[in-house]
Amino acid sequence: MSNHLKNATSPYLLQHAENPVDWYPWCKEAFEKAKSEDKPIFLSIGYSTCHWCHVMAHESFEDSRTAEILNRHFISIKVDREERPDIDSVYMSVCQAFTGSGGWPMSIFMTWDKKPFFAGTYFPVRSRYGMPGFTDMLHAIAKQWNDNRTELLQSAEQIITHLKKSEAITDFKEDNLIEDAVQLLKQSFDSVYGGFGSAPKFPTPHNLLFLMLYASQKQVQDALQMAEKTLLQMRKGGIFDHIGYGFSRYSTDKYFLAPHFEKMLYDNALLIMAYSAAYAMTKNQIHLDTAEKTAKYILREMTSPDGGFYSAQDADSEGVEGKYYTFTLNEIMDILGKERGKQFSQTFDITAGGNFEGVNIPNLLKSSDMESDFSEEIQKLYDYRKKRTKLHLDDKILLSWNALMTAALSMLYRVAHKEKYLQAAQNAERFIEQNLCDGLQLFTNWRDGKRSEKSFLDDYAFYIASLIELYNSTLDTVYLEKAERFCDEAVRRFADCQSGGFYLCEASHTELFLNPRETYDGAIPSGNAVMAYNFVRLYQLTDKEKYCFLAEKQLAFLSVQAQDYPAGHSMFLMAKLLHENPPEHIVIAVKTDFDLQEIQKLLPFMANVSVVRDNMEYPLKNDKVTYYICKNHVCLPPTNQPQQTFVI
Repeated sequence: MSNHLKNATSPYLLQHAENPVDWYPWCKEAFEKAKSEDKPIFLSIGYSTCHWCHVMAHESFEDSRTAEILNRHFISIKVDREERPDIDSVYMSVCQAFTGSGGWPMSIFMTWDKKPFFAGTYFPVRSRYGMPGFTDMLHAIAKQWNDNRTELLQSAEQIITHLKKSEAITDFKEDNLIEDAVQLLKQSFDSVYGGFGSAPKFPTPHNLLFLMLYASQKQVQDALQMAEKTLLQMRKGGIFDHIGYGFSRYSTDKYFLAPHFEKMLYDNALLIMAYSAAYAMTKNQIHLDTAEKTAKYILREMTSPDGGFYSAQDADSEGVEGKYYTFTLNEIMDILGKERGKQFSQTFDITAGGNFEGVNIPNLLKSSDMESDFSEEIQKLYDYRKKRTKLHLDDKILLSWNALMTAALSMLYRVAHKEKYLQAAQNAERFIEQNLCDGLQLFTNWRDGKRSEKSFLDDYAFYIASLIELYNSTLDTVYLEKAERFCDEAVRRFADCQSGGFYLCEASHTELFLNPRETYDGAIPSGNAVMAYNFVRLYQLTDKEKYCFLAEKQLAFLSVQAQDYPAGHSMFLMAKLLHENPPEHIVIAVKTDFDLQEIQKLLPFMANVSVVRDNMEYPLKNDKVTYYICKNHVCLPPTNQPQQTFVI
């Protein structure tokens, strides 16, 4: 049988289109049906490469007995969190308020007017792991709905009141946020294995970028050492795919050995940025190698023929998480031969007993050898692995994540000086312009020739940032002017003019009891933090006072939001650092023609650069390309060959 999801474009919804559960997408029809039949709503939120979403689907949603209970007592709605970040954000706050934590699959029980009265994440179909069984819970909630509905509705009103209060602005106490954030990161830093906190360990590359910028500006070596230790440990570990390249979602252990094997576009974009910045600062070749290998994975496996980037690859194959990525010692010896197989196995920790559940995750954690060339062997193993069961690919193209990767490849171009990275970034920007843009209206996602009807703050914020990075890499003012137009539009659509900050949704388009102003950096930086960054950079690049005003207003708003836990707001703190200590301002005086690639090799990784032609204020020296460099209100003499600096 098929349900109401059969015409969806979301890969996640389509995975559930043949379930015996009578799923609806998020739509008016579902809520009206719940009201007319006097039933509560079961809302299930997830995404297509989520391992525990698959588990709950197999145990419960594919089970005819469980489906019969849902169909009799509830109206069931499926939402792809990546298509509808507004729904995900609001109900994730609900889940965290009810349980103290969140995650996916997210399970919400609510009224037909969208008020939640119970929430959780994964539930086993029968009681185990100390968790209530899903079927028992369904019966209990259905009974409560019929016999004690007043109490459920009171619970819903209480949680809504609590969440609305938590949105209210508090007073600002102190402005020591940057130093406090660094100290918090120091306290949680694992000096032995890298990363922060205990298992599971997430990459959070924006924290590493913040530490590197702080180290660069303040000349504090231990901040750089924390970032470098983490970057090197991740590269050595199994969280990095040593055969096909790219990074998995997170490490399940403290060593970065055993990952949760799904690969997300946004993680890899942010990590390309972090490794590129680390190379710019240190000239350690392993950082550039890691960034380029990650880009190779993206361009080889995650790029559409039209230039857009796909969202994710699944962790599961043949019903087993990570099976696609692991090897036995016998496989290695058969593929590579006895001599090279032995050398590869010694270097990459391949043993007869295995390093992960009886099999092996290739890694360099026990090896001091990161120099030997195993490229031929890695290619053989890659080709062998490709013949295994094909991994599920979430092939929807999300604007915000594509913008992140566009920015990342643009940054990589500035350190690797390889045209293919800039071309890929420009191709992705053209894809966005052609498929996810109508004038100044953006659209969140595209798949199978169809685009969504909505857009959110993150779409604008990340797209503006990507246009700024493209300008930094091309010095083409078309990108800068476009960034300004979309920045002004984002202010018009999303700004909270009364209390400051930016709403996730346009006020006129919100359909929930809350329109959040997200400020905390999770797996990706918040849209509010990225807008602060955009204002700071646009002011520095254009010298327009309106962006200075907007930057200072947004930084003041975020200072209040960040004070309880500044380490969770690293993107905002980067914007604050850049506002307080701007990068060099460089004017390049040129003739009509100039060699962009050669000029880029001489520029800092991050600077405020503009190009002028035949300008009387900036005459050519020796009739050659001339650089006028100013920093900290001091200008240096014009030069034909600037000394390269590495401010990130």
